[in-house]
Amino acid sequence: MGEENMRILVVERGRAPCLPGKAVTLDRCRFCAHSRYFEVGGVKVPSPARAYCSRSGATDEVDLKAVTRIWCDDRTSEGYRSIMSIIS
Repeated sequence: MGEENMRILVVERGRAPCLPGKAVTLDRCRFCAHSRYFEVGGVKVPSPARAYCSRSGATDEVDLKAVTRIWCDDRTSEGYRSIMSIIS
């Protein structure tokens, strides 16, 4: 999926709008298979979930308090999908 097809979720008070009317904490986004990138200080960094699944954890920790936007590839409104089912 190209970036032009992703949802860009604006983070407000440490929460992102996962589904209409349902905001979730960034801890949840951090472990969601749909999260692709987190924006910190104007820079897109790989989502910890994606980095873990694709490179066995080879990523720097994301400062969740500094995240302003999340690139999400959930276009079908599935909502949160834990990476735990993928990595177990």
